[in-house]
Amino acid sequence: MIGTHQLKLVMGKRILVDQLDWQVGDGECWSVIGRNGAGKSTLLRALAGLRDPDAGHVSIDGRALGDWPLQELARKRAFLAQARNDAFSYSVIATVLSARHPYHDNRYWENSDDHHAAIAALAAMEVDHLAARDVRTLSGGERQRVAIAAMLAQDTPLLLLDEPANALDLAHQVSVMSLLSKLCREQRKTVVMVGHDLTLAHSVSSHALLLMGDGRWLAGPVADAMQPALLSQYLDHPIEIVRHGDRTIFIPGSPQA
Repeated sequence: MIGTHQLKLVMGKRILVDQLDWQVGDGECWSVIGRNGAGKSTLLRALAGLRDPDAGHVSIDGRALGDWPLQELARKRAFLAQARNDAFSYSVIATVLSARHPYHDNRYWENSDDHHAAIAALAAMEVDHLAARDVRTLSGGERQRVAIAAMLAQDTPLLLLDEPANALDLAHQVSVMSLLSKLCREQRKTVVMVGHDLTLAHSVSSHALLLMGDGRWLAGPVADAMQPALLSQYLDHPIEIVRHGDRTIFIPGSPQA
């Protein structure tokens, strides 16, 4: 679905990611893990085509990102930013309908298919009752769920999400992450997301990419990549695991004196 080829990302004088050769397959759910400033959001923006790599390139379906016409690319991948600013007084339904623009072709107005997709996405995020509300009047968690609904309405095979659980209460964190995992399993969508809750990431992800923030990286199935010793190294803090039934729970250990 998406891959990087000798990818290098630099911020100022820091090399964040170096020689990243990474392949993400159809139906896989990846969590990108690392400390603050390790380059997670920078990488996600590069995958979305919103930031040029400093070396190497990104490909989708074996085609270099720069070779995709913008409308085709918008039908292939959707991107959820970490933060957003609503400058205008749009309704919730209009905000979600805007994600259907790549399918308008020569049409200006949305049709019934667009409205059906938007309402279904809002219902999946449990915010369909807010359809007529001004997005600027929503709480942070409600606004986040509307943003995710817009991604769902865009209906792309590849979803790139920067902290999708941000601002959500516990119940909605679990429901959103479970939905993303279900989309991978049942619809063969591909998800790459950034997050900080290791337990939640482990429970829904098939794979993990660890970023050290100095160019080093490690990628693999969660069973291999999300080992306490590796996470402790990449997060610069001791990580321990506790088994509870079939669940794996990650907890921060005591710092070494």
